[in-house]
Amino acid sequence: MLLFLSVPQPRPPGARTRAGAARVARWRRLRLQQLRRLRGLLRVLRGRPEAGTRRRGRMALCGQAAGAASLPSELIVHIFSFLPAPDRLRASASCSHWRECLFYPALWPQLRICLRVSPAEQPRLEFLMRKCGWFVRELRVEFAAENYLSGGGPGDGGGADTGTGGEEVEALQLSARWLEVLRTYLELVLCVLVSIRNNRNLQKFSLFGDISVLQQQGSLSNTYLSKVDPDGKKIKQIQQLFEEILSNSRQLKWLSCGFMLEIVTPTSLSSLSNAVASTMEHLSLLDNNIPGNSTLITAVELERFVNLHSLALDFCDFTAEMARVLTDSNHVPLQRLSLLVHSVSIMHKSLDNMPNDEHWKALSRKSTNLRVYIMAFDIKSEDMLKILKPSVPLERIHFDSYITCVSGAIVDLISRQYDKFLTHFILMNDVIDTSGFPDLSDNRNEDPLVLLAWRCTKLSLLAIHGYTVWAHNLIAIARLRGSDLKVLEVTEESIDFDQGELADQDVDPVHNLIEQVSLGLGQPWHAVMDIESLSVFTEPNRHFYREMQSFSEDI
Repeated sequence: MLLFLSVPQPRPPGARTRAGAARVARWRRLRLQQLRRLRGLLRVLRGRPEAGTRRRGRMALCGQAAGAASLPSELIVHIFSFLPAPDRLRASASCSHWRECLFYPALWPQLRICLRVSPAEQPRLEFLMRKCGWFVRELRVEFAAENYLSGGGPGDGGGADTGTGGEEVEALQLSARWLEVLRTYLELVLCVLVSIRNNRNLQKFSLFGDISVLQQQGSLSNTYLSKVDPDGKKIKQIQQLFEEILSNSRQLKWLSCGFMLEIVTPTSLSSLSNAVASTMEHLSLLDNNIPGNSTLITAVELERFVNLHSLALDFCDFTAEMARVLTDSNHVPLQRLSLLVHSVSIMHKSLDNMPNDEHWKALSRKSTNLRVYIMAFDIKSEDMLKILKPSVPLERIHFDSYITCVSGAIVDLISRQYDKFLTHFILMNDVIDTSGFPDLSDNRNEDPLVLLAWRCTKLSLLAIHGYTVWAHNLIAIARLRGSDLKVLEVTEESIDFDQGELADQDVDPVHNLIEQVSLGLGQPWHAVMDIESLSVFTEPNRHFYREMQSFSEDI
């Protein structure tokens, strides 16, 4: 005997009454219309025909309008939110309605722009900032000064020897190109600042000005600036706009300005209200062009920034009084400190006011998670010995030299004092004569780079150019650190071989080096063949600035 049970199907809510059934039917019709609209949208995005050749009447949702064009703005914005920025731009080209939805504030909470200092960039920048400047919450702008000077710097001929007359003509052309770069740079900076002057939603503001192409001798010649801006009106306008942005801000948490040409003055931070200053989490002011003993921030001004988690300054501006302020009980513990040590700053400012070892001990007691990042440009060994106090919790250090060279004693000191903290060690020497790189292990029984790898157990990045690295020492470094050494970048011209390795006819020394280092690291390894591919070498300012940003964000 079979027994059949009839199980009633669940009804939609409100379907028990006649009015409820009508609502359910209306809801189903709306859902069906939405599904048809989405099908039409998918056909447009996939590049398929609208299927209107057979069912034109069924696909027309609003008179003769196409399905994608008739979608509500809220739905288009929601769909755009799942697309990366390039796909959004391509999709917005389908119709004017979609173009209007492209710059909806919710779609662009952050904007990161890298600009070539070129007149061709200005109209594109003006359009983008006009659309997004008034509402963007996070804005990062990098000005990338290309090598307009095709011959290099002012001392480079860049071509054949044309005699005295040819050199004069070339100097005039070079001067004209420099003036054009500087003029364009000022216009682009003005465009950015004007567009965000009334933005009260700005939370992160970061500016980087790659003007190193104009700083061949460490500072920009006032001759070129006076020709571009003879009355100083543009510079004053830029400074006033920057202060206006700071005074209008209400939610600013992150302020970073690095290597910008005379945009920040010693009075700029006074434009910030006490409420904003007390909630600021990151402050970065890097500029080695401030004349004399003037600084961009004083210890008294720093007292207002009680919530700072990360700070980046010129080393000569970071005084013992500032260290004392950061150890006060009303300040939150500082976790990241980035310091730029530049030979130009040391020439004009004194190291007498820098923190001593007791100040660093107090800072470390205040925050056990404090880590320090130091970038040193052409610093003499005797000055580095004064700077490298034993109690500095140094995690990263980057040497970049043009004239002076780092000694083996400095490398040995770093490996002894900071063996518990050091993770990044970069050693760059931009020498012209590649036939005679300095040897750090000269007249030493033990190589300081090998000792660095042995003592610093947390070392994860090692980059070297312009110093002699012996092949057997490179193999030893790879074996000591193994897979923990994530990045090992050594240029080919920096590697040298012992005479015994070269005399062995049965083994190819280069192949053996690659094989042994790869085995030690546990991953394929090759020497850097093209030095121009290393941003840390070609653009040290930009590399330091980006590393400082990620270093400060990684809390």
